[in-house]
Amino acid sequence: MLMAVVIAILYAILSALFGTLWPQRLVQGIMSPLRSGVSAITRQVERYYDYVFSYESLQAENDYLRSRIAQMESEMRNAAALERENRRYEALLNLQEKHIDYVLTSSYIVSWDSSDWKSAFTINKGTDDGLAEGQIVITELGQVVGVITDIGGNWSTVTTLLDSSMEVSASIASSGYTGVVQGALNSSEAGMLHMSYLPSNAVLRNNDQVVTTGSTIYPKDLILGYIADAGYDETGLSKYATLLPACDFDGLEQIFIITQFTP
Repeated sequence: MLMAVVIAILYAILSALFGTLWPQRLVQGIMSPLRSGVSAITRQVERYYDYVFSYESLQAENDYLRSRIAQMESEMRNAAALERENRRYEALLNLQEKHIDYVLTSSYIVSWDSSDWKSAFTINKGTDDGLAEGQIVITELGQVVGVITDIGGNWSTVTTLLDSSMEVSASIASSGYTGVVQGALNSSEAGMLHMSYLPSNAVLRNNDQVVTTGSTIYPKDLILGYIADAGYDETGLSKYATLLPACDFDGLEQIFIITQFTP
């Protein structure tokens, strides 16, 4: 009872001082910070939701764009590969018009096996495709690449001209001087060819073309390389020449095997 009287007296005093709306103002004073806090939290949650939604949307768009770029790059690579292949076949057609006796099989390089003195690669065709050991391998321009030295049903190993074990009878196209071409004999000639047993009186000029002399293994006049340097051998009785290979071995991807020709 006393508490009720005290509350009534306090209410009367506060009403006299602040008016009859003081309870609403009190509630508003208490609730206003709460409402501000809730509003701030709500805005933060909304911003976080917008960020998450935007991030997911951007991520999805980014993934799509990456996929499209990868697809376009693949299409460009395929188009470039097809263009290179078309150019090779156009050049090959010119070669076959000059050498109608050539029967050629095309193949692609699968892997390389090279070191300082060894140079060979594997192709994806073999005896099942009519290939055999000893057949010569060329580019579409008639440049000698190497010879098949090992073979299976669906693969072959081609030892290239750069291999030090390779020896090919050759002649200088402009003069007819003959000799033997093989891979580099020392590190200073790495990536080059060496032509030995040239006559001591041979006149050798830079950029003279060196070609095959022909045999039962390979046709005549296939291009081996171009003279880059010359000198006397250690005996002084004959000359040698250092050749720049005609074939671009670094850019090699498709090759052609001569399976038949008229010697």
